Amino acid sequence: MLGRRKGRWDRANAAVASLELPPAVFKTCPWQPRDLVEMGLRQWLRCCAPALHDGQVIGMPSRAIDEAWHGLILCTARYAAFCRTAYGQFLHHHPEGGSLPGVDPDPMSEQLRRTVVAWSMVSAPGERCIMWDLDRHVGVDHPWGIDPERVAAIQQDRHLRLNRTERG
Repeated sequence: MLGRRKGRWDRANAAVASLELPPAVFKTCPWQPRDLVEMGLRQWLRCCAPALHDGQVIGMPSRAIDEAWHGLILCTARYAAFCRTAYGQFLHHHPEGGSLPGVDPDPMSEQLRRTVVAWSMVSAPGERCIMWDLDRHVGVDHPWGIDPERVAAIQQDRHLRLNRTERG
């Protein structure tokens, strides 16, 4: 289960905030406004900290964020240094159909559920998540995303589980 304490993710949050994203990151990511795509990428990278800590893979909620992440990965030295600073380990890419032989990955619906849970762990109080419907806002054909009702249901379920754990 993804860990709980927000202070635990300060290292990753600081690394994400200070990460310089050169124009090469957006070479195959044409959607605008770029600031919005960059914000989405930073939010997703923050979500990776609790997932990596717990040995989990989270899902990618946005094609625009995915393209920007691919661009960052191609800046190999910068990406590797960022991963060391933010997470203490390398953040591997696990595309659908690209898992290691003999590894049966969780369905994307479960990976996306974990992304929502991770966001609730790393977000600042009152911070708005733009990842769930970013593709629609920047005009991606065939947008990815997570329905607001599903996000709310996942967050409610997490809240109920935490309350039960604290009481029991």
